[in-house]
Order: sequence, then structure tokens, then C-alpha cells
Amino acid sequence: MLGRRFITMTKLPFALALMLALTGPLAAQPRQPLPQEQGQDTSVDDLRAALRLRPDQERAWQAFDQASRPDPQEEDRQRNAFERMGSLRAPQRFDLSIQMMRAELEATERRANALKSFYATLSPEQQAIFDRETLPPRR
Repeated sequence: MLGRRFITMTKLPFALALMLALTGPLAAQPRQPLPQEQGQDTSVDDLRAALRLRPDQERAWQAFDQASRPDPQEEDRQRNAFERMGSLRAPQRFDLSIQMMRAELEATERRANALKSFYATLSPEQQAIFDRETLPPRR
């Protein structure tokens, strides 16, 4: 039993390394805009109109709107990192992929915090409209 377990345990790191080597470059690719992000100005304007914001909600709306927009500097960093992938060794590619994923997580958390702050200013009726209008399309 020990011999069989040893063989299985020695195969595990190899299998993990192979899986990461095959999927790592995919994770490092620049994020493609979501369908609702393409033509974002129109959908954002439509959402704003549907919500019928009160003057006291404007500041939270502006923060939410700004946080929802893509950051051109971050997109450039991701593009540059992806272009460097071909010149890096496997461990370096993984480190860079992890770094890029952390940056994406931080950006997502900033957007989530702005959304939560804005959402808290909405009336229950506005929240229902927001929920309906921002629901991702079914697949």
C-alpha cells in the first residue's frame, strides 16, 4: 500500500504542474469586456433614467459610475503583462498570472464597494429596478 501511495503522491505535483502550465496563460489574457460593458454609456444612461435619482443620490451615483468604468492604465498593464508571457519561464508566468488575478480581484472589490454604497442610497422601488436592470442575461 505504501508503494502505491508513494507513486500516486509523486504523480500529483506533476499533474498539478501540467494543469497550471496549460491553464496559466489563459488566466493571464486580458479580460474581454462583458456584453453589458460594450456600449456602456447607453446602458448606464438608461439605468440612470430608469432609477429617477434624487439629488441626494447623485454623489453615490457618480462614485458608482466612475468605479464601473474600465481603468485604461490597468488595461495597459494587463496587455503588457500578457505580451511578456512568451518571454517568461513557467514559474514566472504563474507569478505574473497570480499578480494579474490579484489586481483584478482588487478592482472587483472596489466596484463592489461602490455598488454597495450606491445601492444603500436607493429606495426599495429603485433597488428593485436596479436589480432587474443589472441582472446578467440568461445563457
